[in-house]
Amino acid sequence: MTNELFLSQNDSRPMYLQIMEQIKQKVRAGDWPAGHPLPSIRELSAATKVSVITVKRAYTELETEGVIVTQPGRGSFVTDTADVQKDLARRELNKYLDGLITAATAMDMDESELLALVQQALAAQKTD
Repeated sequence: MTNELFLSQNDSRPMYLQIMEQIKQKVRAGDWPAGHPLPSIRELSAATKVSVITVKRAYTELETEGVIVTQPGRGSFVTDTADVQKDLARRELNKYLDGLITAATAMDMDESELLALVQQALAAQKTD
C-alpha cells in the first residue's frame, strides 16, 4: 500500500483531476480502505510538486463527491461509508454506459438493437 501518486505533465487533464482519479483508484482497489488517512494537503503538494491550491481543490471535489471526509484539526480520510468501493465502481461503470449509449445513438441504433448487442456480449463472456 503506497501513498504515492504519479502525476504527468504530458496528461491533458488538469493536475487536480489526476490527483482525484488516482485517489479514487486507490479507494476502488481497496488500497485505501474506509477511514484510511490521506496525506495532508501540504505533504501531497510537496510530494507531487504541485501547488497547495491544486491539492486543496482535489480534496474539496473528492469531499463533494463523498469519497473523503475532512475533520478540522485531524485531516482528511476515506469516507466511512460501507460501500464506498462499490459506489466508485458503479460511477465508473455509469461513465462507460454513457459512452456506450452515446456511441449507439451516433450510429442511429435503437434501444432493442443496443440491448441485443449487450446480451450477445454477455453471452460471449459466459462461454469464455
